[in-house]
Amino acid sequence: MTSELILTPRVDLWVAKSFAAAVRPGRSGHLGGSGPPQEGGRTAYPGRVSETETRALAALDALGVAYAVTRHGRVGSLAEAAALRGVEPGDIVKTLVVRRAEDDYLFVLVPGDREFSWPKLRALLGTSRLSMPDAAGAYAVTGYERGTITPFGAQVAWPVVVDASLAAVPGRRVSMGSGAQGVAVTLSAQEMIAALGAQVADVADSPG
Repeated sequence: MTSELILTPRVDLWVAKSFAAAVRPGRSGHLGGSGPPQEGGRTAYPGRVSETETRALAALDALGVAYAVTRHGRVGSLAEAAALRGVEPGDIVKTLVVRRAEDDYLFVLVPGDREFSWPKLRALLGTSRLSMPDAAGAYAVTGYERGTITPFGAQVAWPVVVDASLAAVPGRRVSMGSGAQGVAVTLSAQEMIAALGAQVADVADSPG
């Protein structure tokens, strides 16, 4: 399996381990093969980009966040996803949707190699009435299918809690879902946190 990397105009050059195709700048500043057609200053990928991915990337653009897009198709494990994205497993961000009351949800972002902790989150929020919606419920409140969920471009801007470990290393880059299966964005963890106005707290268990 191979992956395709597309860079946004402001991102520093970063090359995925599996990115082997020759690239050249497109008119929008993206890189990618012979360059897809342009639409209104954005790069269009006919037949490949879903409405949900477009929405997620548009939200990142609107917030001025630099990011790189990697397309690798479906994967079977965290390790495989990390290898195709050119990051460590712990640098993949899992986005979880948590329900704390009727019509009241939040996003919880934790490293891929850690499990999120119910006790820690309950203590942080001061409530024991927390639950996780099923796939249909998560789609209804985010507009994204499970496995593709991102706070960026979600149909409701629910509050975001980011595990403290993701903010612990200066200059850390992380990879997260982009609204479509087999597509991810890689970006600065600090930029992600700032753009989302996220609360940073210890909400995950230690790896292993």
